[in-house]
Amino acid sequence: MSRPLEALLRPLLILVVLAAWESIVRLCNIPAYILPPPSKVCIALYHGIESTIYVRHLWTTLLETLLGFAVGSVVALVLGTLIALSRRCDYFLYPFILMFQAMPKIALAPLIIVWFGLGVGSKVAQASLTAFFPLMVNTVAGLRAADEDRVSLMRSLDASNMQIFWMLRIPGATPYIFAGLEIAMMLALIGSIVAEFVGAQRGLGVLIMSMTYTMDVAGQFSVLIVLSVLGLLLHTIIVAVRKRLLFWDASQGGISNLPVEGEVR
Repeated sequence: MSRPLEALLRPLLILVVLAAWESIVRLCNIPAYILPPPSKVCIALYHGIESTIYVRHLWTTLLETLLGFAVGSVVALVLGTLIALSRRCDYFLYPFILMFQAMPKIALAPLIIVWFGLGVGSKVAQASLTAFFPLMVNTVAGLRAADEDRVSLMRSLDASNMQIFWMLRIPGATPYIFAGLEIAMMLALIGSIVAEFVGAQRGLGVLIMSMTYTMDVAGQFSVLIVLSVLGLLLHTIIVAVRKRLLFWDASQGGISNLPVEGEVR
């Protein structure tokens, strides 16, 4: 299928889904407080953007998400590296991390609010806790995926452990790490919204909760659209950075897909 046709089919599919949604709601006389038609959702979205209330709350949620993602990523990368390279850290730390991960993060949200208050700090803590584990697991898997034959070869050439780490393990683990970063970014957004549900002064989660009390279901759907677009943009940024940095990786369609001299394909 050609690229222009693919670019046309995607918005066409969205329009078909919206038209079907609008038709079903109107034909079945579904009350707006249960499932509003897309036309009312679009109107609510327009009023929210025009009044700038969505923008004000969006910046708060975005700040919480990015800070939580940054904190969780740094901790995940450091602990993942220690666990991957040190048997003692693996033996002593990993079981505790697994037990902590088994606890539902939503259940921790009220405690985090008590510890850090209703400000941005509690949302950052919740977002970082939610984003931490997937990236740590991917970091460990990536660092341990280095070819042992290549490791042995570098050691035979008198390479130090630090040289092996930077020249072999890190390049091989980078695709794993970026895969974990994509997941961590989405989970950081979810974590910040969950924390806003429990207790906050600003943010899109607060906006959703206030609309729940007033039975503004169309407004809730419009905020969900804003959240979806925000998540898509954040994911697109991570993917763009990954493709920029991993141009050498075959899965990115970079230079590694080019045939080497003398090779027949």
